[in-house]
Amino acid sequence: MIVIEVKENEAIDRALKRFKKKVERVGVLKEARQRMAYTKPTVSRKAKKLKSIYKYRMLYGHNG
Repeated sequence: MIVIEVKENEAIDRALKRFKKKVERVGVLKEARQRMAYTKPTVSRKAKKLKSIYKYRMLYGHNG
């Protein structure tokens, strides 16, 4: 559960901004979007593998 304490004489806009940053950092929306649609385990494994290949290529160059 995300808790934001609003300080005395603090504008609601600033408190809302801190709340949004905290929600983004924790990954609540990302998890909710993932749970909205079921992905088969094979599809998720393939996506994970492609992501790791992409990261490797970006880190060490395209030639490997």
